Amino acid sequence: MGKFYEMLAGARQRLALPVAVYPGIQETGATVEMVVTDARAQSAAALAIHRRFKTPALLAAMDLSVEAEAFGCPVQISRDEIPTTVGNVAGDRAQAEALPVPLPGDRRTRVQIETVRLLAATGAAPVLAGCIGPFSLAGRLAGLSEACSLTLSDPEHMRLLLRKSTAFLIAYLRALKEAGAAGVIMAEPAAGLLSPRGMAAFSSAYVREIIQAVEDANFDLVLHNCGAKAVHLPSLWEAGARLYHFGAAMDLMAALGKAPASVIVCGNLDPAAIFLQAAPAQVAEATRALLAAARPWRNFVISSGCDVPPPSPLANLEAFFSTVSAEQNC
Repeated sequence: MGKFYEMLAGARQRLALPVAVYPGIQETGATVEMVVTDARAQSAAALAIHRRFKTPALLAAMDLSVEAEAFGCPVQISRDEIPTTVGNVAGDRAQAEALPVPLPGDRRTRVQIETVRLLAATGAAPVLAGCIGPFSLAGRLAGLSEACSLTLSDPEHMRLLLRKSTAFLIAYLRALKEAGAAGVIMAEPAAGLLSPRGMAAFSSAYVREIIQAVEDANFDLVLHNCGAKAVHLPSLWEAGARLYHFGAAMDLMAALGKAPASVIVCGNLDPAAIFLQAAPAQVAEATRALLAAARPWRNFVISSGCDVPPPSPLANLEAFFSTVSAEQNC
């Protein structure tokens, strides 16, 4: 297990770590487009959040188009929206077989690597990079609905894409580790669309391979799935992660009750309904309620259920952190 895991496991107080980088542009004056294309803009936004809220880690921005773009998928980048893929490159078997595996540093993966390097150089806190998971990446390469269908109609096509996705992700995470990351939040949302058996076969098996290849005393992998439900928990544990991050769809008390003793569970305040749309008093109320429900479990880190949207009011993040701090003293 890595130092980041040990820091969380050994904490004497409840830690709070929302997945929030993009709201930092409200402090720096950058745009979302700048954050996803310029490592200095991204690191400045991340540092702004860390310095204002005294977060226990520095997070790089979550952008799940980066790895697909490295494989050649067309991506739509706009001034104020997080990028999205707008086409696939491996919808049929011939395309999948011919698809080359990119190198770390290709296209905008270099922005993420350089962001980690800049953040690590500050020495302010452990740095968590972000990346997509193997099934979610393969889903972008083939098209998401097609990928789900392929798990049943042509599983070998899907496995081919998963092998290529996994090979790239292992190399990419090693590059992020070399740049100074103490860990990575791997987002695997598309796996939540699969049955528990499908998740085990087409996601967890490959995540486990990645974990075995990259985790060590200096690097941890946090497995994030904002679409998974309680029925998926046995399949999720098969991935072998020690850190899981869940979205609003998860029954978090069920996850905490069923998690292996060594597992830390993070989540799961709704990023849109709470951090973006609610008033600060409502954020505080939701935060208190989740902390109260999770009070019996020390292996819990309160967080957003997914990436906090760029325009989310900083007053809402302030309410979240202030409430966590106040509850420590109750």
